[in-house]
Amino acid sequence: MTTTPDGPAVRFTESDLGAEPVFLMARAASIGSAQANRSLAELGLKVRHYSVLSLACSGGAPTQRELSQFLVLDPSQIVAIVDELEQRGAVERRTDPRDRRSKVIMPTGGGRELYAQARKLVAGATESSLAALSAAERQELSRLLQRVAF
Repeated sequence: MTTTPDGPAVRFTESDLGAEPVFLMARAASIGSAQANRSLAELGLKVRHYSVLSLACSGGAPTQRELSQFLVLDPSQIVAIVDELEQRGAVERRTDPRDRRSKVIMPTGGGRELYAQARKLVAGATESSLAALSAAERQELSRLLQRVAF
């Protein structure tokens, strides 16, 4: 199904479901993630890889547990994503100086370069996904979503 106003999906916009905020957030997230995944494909990444790489490059030295909690992913999913990024040479696991039982995820030089490329692609996907909104509306959407998410 297309997401354009003239596509088949428009038939359901007036339905009860089409007015439910939780559904609308999930639909918008699906559309945005699909666009970002298409863009990131040229780098062999998906949104989940990008999210972990972004947090690793943030300077916060996230643990796998923190990544799991923040990204709302099962710990086993985080392990698999970190394994893939580690195999690519984009991140490495290091002992957490705060808790030697934990590992923090740190970017490599190549990981930082990969993140910079991916960030540009995600920005383009975001631009495409939010094309119907003005700059002020985009800021307001981000502000509202942060209130809901945190």
